[in-house]
Amino acid sequence: MAPSTLPESFSFAELVALPEVDEQLVLRSSFGFAAYHGGNLERRTELIAAEAAERSGASYYGVVQPIDMHHHISSTKIDPAVSEQFTKFVEHCRVVVTVHGYGRRGMYTSLLCGGGNRLLAAHVARRLRDSLPAYRIVDEIDDIPKKLRGLHRKNPCNLTSGGGMQLELPPRVRGLTPLVDYWPGASETTSTFPHLEQLIEGLAEAARTWDTATT
Repeated sequence: MAPSTLPESFSFAELVALPEVDEQLVLRSSFGFAAYHGGNLERRTELIAAEAAERSGASYYGVVQPIDMHHHISSTKIDPAVSEQFTKFVEHCRVVVTVHGYGRRGMYTSLLCGGGNRLLAAHVARRLRDSLPAYRIVDEIDDIPKKLRGLHRKNPCNLTSGGGMQLELPPRVRGLTPLVDYWPGASETTSTFPHLEQLIEGLAEAARTWDTATT
């Protein structure tokens, strides 16, 4: 079966078992970043999560789909129990930020800070406002569209011992904009585009300062 013809019923267990899919895990601190809709699905989310984790000494989990695959599995159907690597990540991390991509008309500069740990969401939002003053950072849960709030108990952002937040990113801040064509050195695999670089550094700073913020 070609990756581009996967049926809608294709499960997370079946997805990560495919040789074309790259499941990634790096365990560091108990603060985690995850991007399980990475690769050609929600583009650059795994780059953002992995780079923020590396800069801050945080842990990282990602699922990267190849260029010819675009298979979306709802977050509430992504069960750590079917993946040894995801289970290790969830058990190791105290809190997690899951990184997603979205696109909605009229919200091209809105970053949405959802998830069940509202203290963490507010903390990350403060750091992102410092890093990205040209963007609207939304952490009032009622201002986030219901389908993007990440509050379901089965959502992976809520499965670690301390819970977590779901970060929804529009295309522009991920560097998916024609402006990138005019920026020297920017590419699909680097963070040299200024908005993307500022986003990653804001997330890394949020991870570095989380323990201080809660004591």
